[in-house]
Amino acid sequence: MKDENCVFCKIANGEIPAATLYEDNLFRVILDLGPASKGHALILPKNHFGDVCALDQETSSKVMALAAKIGTAMKKSLNCAGFNLVQNNGQAAGQTVFHFHLHIIPRYEGGPRMVSWEPQSPSQEELAQLAECIKKEL
Repeated sequence: MKDENCVFCKIANGEIPAATLYEDNLFRVILDLGPASKGHALILPKNHFGDVCALDQETSSKVMALAAKIGTAMKKSLNCAGFNLVQNNGQAAGQTVFHFHLHIIPRYEGGPRMVSWEPQSPSQEELAQLAECIKKEL
């Protein structure tokens, strides 16, 4: 199912041109127009899913294998030292386009620091309480 008002649906389905790296019946992989690093790509499902929680089983079961395939090709072709997979869910998490997409961001030796945080030091009691709270919803 596609959303006629979704820009990523239009890109994924070829209605809006993009620099395409890969395409099959489920996905189009494009270069990001506002890259964090050289070669930054997006995996876009051709069907509309608002975020990772809305993905169907077929799409979710194939997206990580595709990310690994693209990341491996990036390491070989761009000589990057590694890559990050980034997927934001919800506005508070930095999602700006509400169509599931997975960023593949090549990382280069000596490149800018990205996707980092300051580790906290919760107590074992706090961790146990958090675990119980989350497990109740599974």
